[in-house]
Amino acid sequence: MTTTTKNFGAYDAHDSESKQAQWYADKWMIGGTLLMGTGVLGLIGLPFFLYGMRLQVLAAKAGLSVRPLIVTLIGYLVIIDSSLNSLSWAMDMLGNHSVINRILSSGWGAVFDGGYFWHYNELKLGPYAIGGAGAPGEKAWEISLILGCFAPRLAAAIGLLQMKRWGQQWLIVTCWMGVIVWLGYNLNMTFYADVRYANITFPVWGWWIYDIFYITPFLALPYLHTVDREIFSE
Repeated sequence: MTTTTKNFGAYDAHDSESKQAQWYADKWMIGGTLLMGTGVLGLIGLPFFLYGMRLQVLAAKAGLSVRPLIVTLIGYLVIIDSSLNSLSWAMDMLGNHSVINRILSSGWGAVFDGGYFWHYNELKLGPYAIGGAGAPGEKAWEISLILGCFAPRLAAAIGLLQMKRWGQQWLIVTCWMGVIVWLGYNLNMTFYADVRYANITFPVWGWWIYDIFYITPFLALPYLHTVDREIFSE
């Protein structure tokens, strides 16, 4: 057996072991992400996700060729963000009379956002009952952002985790869309503060407590714009 053949054999073994280690770590992180994406089961999913990240860090320390940790963090955080928004807003549009939605949405509204508490499920479009949040402009946000922002962000994040160049490029686009969403939603909450902050537990300062999690586009964009694109495959 020649030296070249031995080198190729060693490379194949290293590549196979690296893929197995990455997939094993990803299975834990995917499970944790699915649970955290529901919102309700977030605390249960967090330990699974952190354990998966630890497995990836240990694989990298062992010399295996695994995904860069920053790519893992950005990809999974974007998936969680997109899932939380899409699921909660889909429930508000399509399952607003379900027991779980009335408990969760009304509870959220009573604590943070009066648009999901006051006159909930009283919204009408002409003679037709629409239900859900009745805050000004909220339904337009829900429909346009689920279809035009969060669904593409979810797909882009999956592509990024697969180290695909289209995933990196599309995540740049959707992160800039996220910046627009962040600014627009802050303005909406400001202009209709008399509706959204009226007699709730944590008004303006409560909004900023959870709004901090929406800065993920600002954190991801510098990396996505400066990373060497050659690490991503076509």
